[in-house]
Amino acid sequence: MLPNVLEDIRAARRHDPAARSRIELALTYSGLHAVWLHRLSSGLWRRGIRLPARVLAAVSRFLTGVEIHPGATIGRRVFIDHGMGVVIGETAEVGDDAVIYHGVTLGGKSLRPGKRHPTVGNRVTLGAGAKLLGPIEIGDDTVVGANAVVVRSAPPGSVLTGIPAADTRESAPPAPDPHVDPALYI
Repeated sequence: MLPNVLEDIRAARRHDPAARSRIELALTYSGLHAVWLHRLSSGLWRRGIRLPARVLAAVSRFLTGVEIHPGATIGRRVFIDHGMGVVIGETAEVGDDAVIYHGVTLGGKSLRPGKRHPTVGNRVTLGAGAKLLGPIEIGDDTVVGANAVVVRSAPPGSVLTGIPAADTRESAPPAPDPHVDPALYI
């Protein structure tokens, strides 16, 4: 477990320019605490020790403001920044090196048993307030914009924005800034 803790601290430092030191991260970052407590509750859940796993998850939610079901799968070096309001459902899967901002929901759309929540690839960034709903798959290296509502699977490298979210990678380049002299770039 200690190597994972050190990896998590290094990932948080890499993703947060406000981080001052490893000790500050370990003591004050609720997203790190939520991931660490999830690993403990998930270990209990996978061993069939369900009630203590759910109790530990509830304590974690109370302490951190981040709700992760013990059945969810969270990869290595996942960083939850400003985690308040993050909800990750029971059958959700999050790949390695993902970054999750506050208010993100990985939720279900069905009450049927089985896979109900999203699968998020490696190196995915989920912007503040993003909602990913249902058993969809989000490919590696995708960026989901703030407040996007994603209800369809997306291939690797997508940039998902809007309600409902659409891949905006191929959209026209932005208009030139009228306040910048184009001669500066020649």
